[in-house]
Amino acid sequence: MVFSSIRRGYQIIRAILQHGLDELVWSKLPISIRIVRQLFFWLRNRHADKHPAERLRLTLETLGPIHIKLGQMLSTRKDLLDEQWAYELSKLQDDVPPFSGEQAIAEIESELGCSIDQYFYDFNSTPLASASIAQVHTAKLKQNDSEVVLKVLRPEIEKQIYADLDLLLLSTSLIDKWVRQAKRLRLKEVIEDYQSTLLKELNLTLEAENATIIKNNFKDSNALYVPKVYDELCHSRLMVMERIYGIPVADIAALKEQGTDLKLLAERGVEVFFTQVFRDNFFHADMHPGNIFVAYEKPEDPHYIGIDYGIVGQLDEQDKRLIADVFLAFFNHNYSKLAHLFIEQGWVSDNTDKMAFERAVTRICQPLADKPLAEISFGQVLLELFSVARDFELIVQPQLILLQKTLLYVEGLGRQLYPQLDLWQTAKPFLESWLQSQIGVKAQYQKVKQQLPSWLEHLPQLPELLVDNLKMGRGLLQSQQQMLNQFLSFQRKKITSNYYFFSGLVGFLTIPLLHPYQLPEWANIALGVIATALWIKGWLSRPEKDKL
Repeated sequence: MVFSSIRRGYQIIRAILQHGLDELVWSKLPISIRIVRQLFFWLRNRHADKHPAERLRLTLETLGPIHIKLGQMLSTRKDLLDEQWAYELSKLQDDVPPFSGEQAIAEIESELGCSIDQYFYDFNSTPLASASIAQVHTAKLKQNDSEVVLKVLRPEIEKQIYADLDLLLLSTSLIDKWVRQAKRLRLKEVIEDYQSTLLKELNLTLEAENATIIKNNFKDSNALYVPKVYDELCHSRLMVMERIYGIPVADIAALKEQGTDLKLLAERGVEVFFTQVFRDNFFHADMHPGNIFVAYEKPEDPHYIGIDYGIVGQLDEQDKRLIADVFLAFFNHNYSKLAHLFIEQGWVSDNTDKMAFERAVTRICQPLADKPLAEISFGQVLLELFSVARDFELIVQPQLILLQKTLLYVEGLGRQLYPQLDLWQTAKPFLESWLQSQIGVKAQYQKVKQQLPSWLEHLPQLPELLVDNLKMGRGLLQSQQQMLNQFLSFQRKKITSNYYFFSGLVGFLTIPLLHPYQLPEWANIALGVIATALWIKGWLSRPEKDKL
């Protein structure tokens, strides 16, 4: 295990140095690290003629599937990367050679705990699709002759992923330590977010559960169909699902050939997205064209078929409200509110010059005010806003990254199907209706309706609770009155004590002043006795807490 980690570490270092990535941060590296780099003097940059962004893409391709997926994820993080870097990383293709059918059968039987023939027949050892983490085979169920697909993880893929993730986390820690300004990119946070997403994809039981949830959410929908999942045959490394037939959503020619209503199809894509986000708070976060098909049936009333539910997203109520407000602020050209939303939610640094940031947001959005909405890509506007916010020390919100990526997929897909798609014509009524459902009279009625059973349950206890509260209030008043009386008594004693004390003190001070008048000795003694008595009386009458 240690040897394999060392070997993998060397492979990563070799790829980085041979593509010259070390040169990008050379001036920021400490002397000790530069000396260590010279130990690898035979590993020179072989791609000095290429742009650094292209060199990064080539490095990730060299390192294999896990790093390719990392690059794909980074390509959506335009809040962190410049446009050219993001564009170059978007070229990464998850093209992985398949593993053998014999290995697939062995993995499937290991999960089932029995021979594959017990549940399936017509198993096709040639995979239908192959990706970096899993591949898919077709078969038929013996129990009902249904056509199914079996998604099985690659052999020992977990070991490779864990090793690479450990090295990535170690690398980001070292970069944060050695490279100034690297902390602004929050590389460790990016890798941890990637790790969380990737590890979820390794659990096919979780993917099966996700698919079932979304299927139930859209069971009466004419916009999205989710294939049936055979839960009893699903395991952590195996998922069995109904086989579907459809036209890949990116095959526009085939869709047009069968007479598909592309305008309606594009609008339904927007509808599905906003329904998942705002109604269900559970959205398919990997809606790239490879995972979306269009049913052959009813081309005049088309619906989508979605697969691959390994990555899903959820937002809390505050995030949903915020996103809706951002959408509507942009739609209504209220750019001042848009800037304030970024600031109020902590998306930019507390030290931000608020006026300067508002001007920057307006500068991005104002030129779009006169454009037809059909010509505006809100996904691109969001990315431009995050690009501007980066100059104001943008604070990344991880819970919104999947949403941003999904919005770009949906909008790009919709425009590909129907270039004149007006995203806002579909989205605005939905958002306004949702916001009204949250803050309107109907919303308040629903909240009361939800709480009413609980209130009715406690209603018989109300008189007793009222009496107890009245008793408690009366006791509190009596306690406060008692405390007030004690305080007044204390103050009276203090005033009396001070009166006698200072009277005695005045008496003592008076005796020397009367000396020139040669009073009889007995008078001086009497005056002293009186002063002493007053002083002692004042001291003895002081409140207890003031005594020394």
